[in-house]
Amino acid sequence: MLKENFTFKLLQNSDIPKYKQLVNAINDAIAKNDITIGDSLPSVNVMCKTYELSRDTVFKSYSLLKEQGVVDAVPNKGYYVASDTKRVLLVLDTFKAYKEVLYHSFINNMPNNIITDVQFHHYNIDNFETIINNSKGKYYKYVIMPFDHKKVASILSEMEQQNLLLIDWNMHSNPSNNYVFQDFGASFEEALTGAVALFKKYNEIHFIYPNYTNHSIETVTYFKSFCKSNKFKYKIITNPNAFIIEKNIAYISVSDRILGSFLEQCRERDFEPGVDVGFLSYNETPMKKFIYKGISVVSTDFKKLGTKAAEFITKEKPIQCYIPTKLTIRESL
Repeated sequence: MLKENFTFKLLQNSDIPKYKQLVNAINDAIAKNDITIGDSLPSVNVMCKTYELSRDTVFKSYSLLKEQGVVDAVPNKGYYVASDTKRVLLVLDTFKAYKEVLYHSFINNMPNNIITDVQFHHYNIDNFETIINNSKGKYYKYVIMPFDHKKVASILSEMEQQNLLLIDWNMHSNPSNNYVFQDFGASFEEALTGAVALFKKYNEIHFIYPNYTNHSIETVTYFKSFCKSNKFKYKIITNPNAFIIEKNIAYISVSDRILGSFLEQCRERDFEPGVDVGFLSYNETPMKKFIYKGISVVSTDFKKLGTKAAEFITKEKPIQCYIPTKLTIRESL
């Protein structure tokens, strides 16, 4: 029989459809161990009578839960809890090396009864909208990496906010959202202060912010602030074709394509990174400590970002958290 401490509070004026409210209530009861594997669910008729729901609404709820493997049915006996498995949707922008660190950190901190589906929007709004629309009502929780497009906010606003976690970039969030963000602003500038002595080896600092990047423009603003505060000469280069290295210049880049070009030009011109020219790369990857003699990086902790995102799933609590940006000095600077 269904345990007595299971309750379903129907919200008549909610934007959440009634069938999804029932799905959420059953999933939440399972998550809290109010009901467990083998417990019976009320019959369709009982649910209709108790909560004044239509048969179609209750049947749609039970069918969706059955499709997810959460419940099953026995002819003439009704529905019962078949599994405590829950599905989570993780939506990332692209699968770059540092996002792989985030992904594995997130997955490795999931209990065995959580199945994570991963999709990528590739900064394409049609793709993003299709992913979200096709996933509504099918997942226990949603972990989504937004991007800079005017339609993203309205798409996200149609989701159940208590089950949604925004990660990586504070883009299109509101004060009530759950989030785990990196800080592209003040924390980035603070990290740069740790390299002031090294930057003084060079005549200027050039920030390479190529026009094809999706990196937060906020970093450019705080880079300018850093240079002005420390009286460094600087340039912002947005045309990647204009990136030609010069002796006694330190470079900061948000693109690993630029890092490849930098190392190639160093070899061609017989420049020694960290001596003749400097380089600071944005976003740590597992390989950067091995490239050349080590590439200096300024980066958030993607492993911690994944771990904190996992807490939203496992701890059943709201979360609002920024992961700081830190500096790692290696031979390239």
